[in-house]
Amino acid sequence: MIKTQSYDIIQSCTPILSADQQPKEDIMLDQQKITIIYCRLSVEDIKEDAKGGKADESNSIQNQKEYLTRYAKDHGYTNLKILVDDGYTGTNFNRPGVQEGFELVKQGLVGCWLVKDLSRFGRDYLTVGQYTDIIFPSYDVRFIAVNDGVDSERGDSEGLAAIRNLFNEWYPRDTSKKVRVSLHQRGTSGKHMGKPPYGYRCDPEDKEHWILDEEAAPVVKMIFDMSIDGKGPEQIARILEEKQILTAKALYAKQKKKPLPERPYHWIGQSVVGILERQEYTGCTVNVPFPVSWTVKMKKKQKETQDILSYH
Repeated sequence: MIKTQSYDIIQSCTPILSADQQPKEDIMLDQQKITIIYCRLSVEDIKEDAKGGKADESNSIQNQKEYLTRYAKDHGYTNLKILVDDGYTGTNFNRPGVQEGFELVKQGLVGCWLVKDLSRFGRDYLTVGQYTDIIFPSYDVRFIAVNDGVDSERGDSEGLAAIRNLFNEWYPRDTSKKVRVSLHQRGTSGKHMGKPPYGYRCDPEDKEHWILDEEAAPVVKMIFDMSIDGKGPEQIARILEEKQILTAKALYAKQKKKPLPERPYHWIGQSVVGILERQEYTGCTVNVPFPVSWTVKMKKKQKETQDILSYH
């Protein structure tokens, strides 16, 4: 007689791992919403190498695009929109790219805003904070500054966002101060700054020294003589046009061997007024303009802040 045994089915206690990769956390975001990739570069961000004279490409627009696009793809963002402000300062937010993005935010179409670092978004400490801490959260927009480790959904991983914002605002102010000091020192030295006015030209042997322009100087003298005789700007302009004297723009085009404007002899009264009001024609060297008052700057700042707060 054959003895038979019965076997119980042992239930598997170890889960079988799927070969399919688990979806990334960021993919759970609503893919119908736009992920903005924002890039910005301004003149003060282009640093010259003291030895080689090469511009620093680490913050170039192309570099920012590639870096952020790669980050977005690695984290599951698909509905991308790249906005660029090339040549715009970060000290104010009146930039076409950033304004276009804000309009999309206002319409509720944006789910995430990506920047390489906080300074690319802006260098105004208060304004940056208003957007990242108030406006973006009110529209459920996730803000990420990749290099700074700032993520509005997870919090500032390093706790230094406020310090970075302060530094980003300080940097252009410090640069501006140094430029003003340099220009002031150069201006008080008696050397001309900027391009010479109509009637003068730069000395080929010394660019900071002005000499008379043989073609334009007699015209300037004629304008002053007619003004002394009692003729007004519009009357002087008509006389110059009747005598077929080239305008300043036409003369510069002729000297540079470029095509003349459509009406090369058409003088206007405002151009005559500009010549009569130039202090350089009296023998003065005008270099250091009066700075914009603190009150004017504060009023402008208050206006920008009110516009931001009324945004939503």
